[in-house]
Amino acid sequence: MDAFVIHGGKRLRGTVRVNGSKNASLPLMAAALLTDQPLTLRDVPDLADTRNMVKLLAALGCPSQTTPNEHPPGSTVELAVNDPSQCLAHYDIVRTMRASICVLGPMLARRGQARVSMPGGCNIGDRPVGLHLEGLRALGARIQLDEGYIVANAPAGGRLRGARMFLGGPFGSTVLGTANILSAATLARGTTVIESAACEPEVVDLANLLNAMGAHIAGAGSPRITIEGVDQLRGADYRVMPDRIEAGTYILASAITNGEAYLQNCPTDSLIALLDRLHHVGVQVETVADAETTAHDEPSTHQPGLRDTVRVASSRRLNPTTITTQPHPGFPTDLQAQMMALLCLADGNSILTEKIFPDRFLHVAELLRMGANLTRSGPTVLVSGTRELIGAPVMASDLRASAGLVLAGLAARGATIINRVYHLDRGYEKMERTLQALGADIERTDQPAV
Repeated sequence: MDAFVIHGGKRLRGTVRVNGSKNASLPLMAAALLTDQPLTLRDVPDLADTRNMVKLLAALGCPSQTTPNEHPPGSTVELAVNDPSQCLAHYDIVRTMRASICVLGPMLARRGQARVSMPGGCNIGDRPVGLHLEGLRALGARIQLDEGYIVANAPAGGRLRGARMFLGGPFGSTVLGTANILSAATLARGTTVIESAACEPEVVDLANLLNAMGAHIAGAGSPRITIEGVDQLRGADYRVMPDRIEAGTYILASAITNGEAYLQNCPTDSLIALLDRLHHVGVQVETVADAETTAHDEPSTHQPGLRDTVRVASSRRLNPTTITTQPHPGFPTDLQAQMMALLCLADGNSILTEKIFPDRFLHVAELLRMGANLTRSGPTVLVSGTRELIGAPVMASDLRASAGLVLAGLAARGATIINRVYHLDRGYEKMERTLQALGADIERTDQPAV
């Protein structure tokens, strides 16, 4: 089982290009099930999760061809349905990632039926799919659970019906639930209105793709999305948005090492909450170049702040701050662990409250092993800044917690050994190579280290 060995203390310097978004790519790939024409997606990151989605779609009669790109990096994935009779999403694939659930809506809308295993993914607390099922029931679907599988069927006549629905839950809106209902409603008869829809940029990216395929969607990025159903969708050629969580992680990596890094293809408009907190802490993120575009960008994606080049620099003294994770446009839960690592070195007491997944603190015990001064009380952690972190063997527990430990290791004195880094491969493409290019002393080993 792979591990990272990091010798900390190196200031990160250089340039890195942000890859296409993992969280956007997966529902975009699932949208191929909505049409019988080819769908081409560009700038798809080469990750364990995207490879698993390729396997899942192939099992659902939608094989693909992946072509690695060099300029820019990332892959081009061409998807085309050749057997629409396949409607079973097996447990063996679905258990590896929660986003597998996003094939449910497209399959149900296009094929009239679906049997999808209950999803797996990171161990970061309770993430039920009840809102997905309520939304699909509102569209007329008949749904039952059978031996760990969600069994869904379209109403009589084989076509879903537009409806008005509320998708708010106890911890806010549901991103994958919104993606599922949004996709399904494009082929429903009539108008669908989603109230309390997720406002995340990845939902906007999905809506942009679906509109490019012939859907009629308005309001994506706001709490109310309106979808006018159409009879069929066509293929498209579309470029995936940059990964805002990867961008935030490398911004924080530069900051925690007091480095000076440049990030290309950076979605600054999606990171305003992070940039606001970093300004208070003493980290400057300055846009130095206009948005990057290619011939394959849709006109709707040519927006300020989507593909900027930024310079990251930080003060030697970091200020403490207070952060509460919230649904977008609030501070993202997927950057909580990385921000905690930075605040471990701030001069004073910071307060970090997790409102999305209140149990998402498995990294706290590992940071304590590295000399951090942390006190947890329910969904809140008091971070008392310390002069330095000290390298130690630690255990990665989930994707973003692993990234937080890598950042801590980059700043720590001595060697940090991070075991079970397979979590990182789900969300960061060859992270160790990216950090090496910035000057980090980090290596991957294929033997567990203690």
